[in-house]
Amino acid sequence: MLFNIFTGFFCVLNSPWDVLLPIIVAVVGVAVGAIAMPLIYNIVKKRKLNDANEQANAIIQDAITKSKNLHKETVLASKEEILKLKTEFDKEVKDRRAEIQRSEQRVSQREDNLSKKEDLLDKKLESVEQTKIGLKNKEAEIESIKNEIVSSRDDLLKEIQRVAAMTKDEAKSQLVELYKDEAKREAVRYVREIEANAKEEADRKARDIVTCAIQRCAVDHSSEVTVSVVSLPNDEMKGRIIGREGRNIRALENATGIDLIIDDTPDTVVLSGFDPIRREVARITLEKLIADGRIHPGRIEEIVEKTRRELDSQIKEVGDNATYEAGVFGIHPDLIKILGRLKFRTSYGQNVLKHSLEVSALAGQLAAQLGADVNLCKRAGLLHDIGKAVDHEVEGTHISIGVDLAKKYKENSAVVHCIAAHHGDIEPTTVEAIIVQVADAISGARPGARRESLDNYVKRLEKLEGIANSFNGVEKSFAIQAGREVRIIVKPEVVDDAATVFMAKEIAKQIESEMEYPGQIKVNVIRELRSVEYAK
Repeated sequence: MLFNIFTGFFCVLNSPWDVLLPIIVAVVGVAVGAIAMPLIYNIVKKRKLNDANEQANAIIQDAITKSKNLHKETVLASKEEILKLKTEFDKEVKDRRAEIQRSEQRVSQREDNLSKKEDLLDKKLESVEQTKIGLKNKEAEIESIKNEIVSSRDDLLKEIQRVAAMTKDEAKSQLVELYKDEAKREAVRYVREIEANAKEEADRKARDIVTCAIQRCAVDHSSEVTVSVVSLPNDEMKGRIIGREGRNIRALENATGIDLIIDDTPDTVVLSGFDPIRREVARITLEKLIADGRIHPGRIEEIVEKTRRELDSQIKEVGDNATYEAGVFGIHPDLIKILGRLKFRTSYGQNVLKHSLEVSALAGQLAAQLGADVNLCKRAGLLHDIGKAVDHEVEGTHISIGVDLAKKYKENSAVVHCIAAHHGDIEPTTVEAIIVQVADAISGARPGARRESLDNYVKRLEKLEGIANSFNGVEKSFAIQAGREVRIIVKPEVVDDAATVFMAKEIAKQIESEMEYPGQIKVNVIRELRSVEYAK
């Protein structure tokens, strides 16, 4: 356009048309440009719009394609997950069916065992009935013999009166004096014979029942002590445990209530205390401190508190496991926690929790053999020594403490009676109480189950010999077989054969009433008469 203007300018100099023509051309060019510019702009705009639409359609198509692919992948993954869950479910169902089949087999086996036990019990009851019939026959025979003696005595009295011309009272007096010793010996002989037969039969039955129960409850015993020993990696650790001016050891003793004994023994620290729970807390705390390496009063208090919480949880778990192992359920949770404390309690070196589990098992077996309440015996056997868990915290014997705990946590009155009578403090009035008492004696009397200190052992032997020597006519007495038998030598001129039987019974009664001992003690009274004469 500028070009046209310049061209017109130069043409002015030649002619008017030469001037007008360029102007007209310029005006026409401007008009054409003004008309063409919007058209060109619209064409360019439409082309860009079409390109934008094509790009948008391409993006939308690509998004639709990706969405379809993602949908297919999601559906495929969902199908795979469903197939996996279905496979796991089928496997779990199969395992549960197998477990149910195994449970059914175990139930069937138990039913068979119960049937066999019932048959065996019936046979034993028949044998007991036969024994009772035999005893009744013996009693009838004794009664017949007594009647014959009475008849013979009447005849003899009449004959004496006729021959001696004596009054009845006089003859009776002489006859009594004449046959007094003989009748006494005869009566003692009959009594001993009957007692021996009955005792032999009863002992045989008792041995069968007790042996069967013991065989079904065979356990290992390990003797436990009342101190704990912690091993150290080196002797340098002793100094770190003691601390500067003894502050670490004082902090540990104050926090746990346990004495630490650090002597010349290499790489060893001894923990001593009457409370087994505190001793266990101190042992675990010391082991953690040694492993951690940071030993100072603040750290000691932190570890002690943490260990106490962990031990409380462990005690609860131990109590739950004990009830599950014994098959006793429905015990109060607080009583279960007290039961778990027995793991850390010993009696004559025997772990009280293991002893309680064994008594529970033995009582259950004996109750099954005798037809008593099995569940009651197992429950009472498990709880019979519960008082020992807190006997160092509460005044009284472990029996009275156990009775109070059982009553506090609403235990059955029959269980309370079994706990009260298991050491003979009160007379047992139920079969279950006697069974628990017997099971407790069996568990404590097993070889290796308990140990005694030398002082207690010597005192028991001296007590046995002292009781035997207190009777009139005893010459010497000897406690033998680790105190399980006392052998008594009597003076033959003071004690006759009949009196030895009564003396043995009286000594046994006094031992039962005045002494505590595991198992049983045999009282053996010996009378020996020696007549010596010299020929000169």
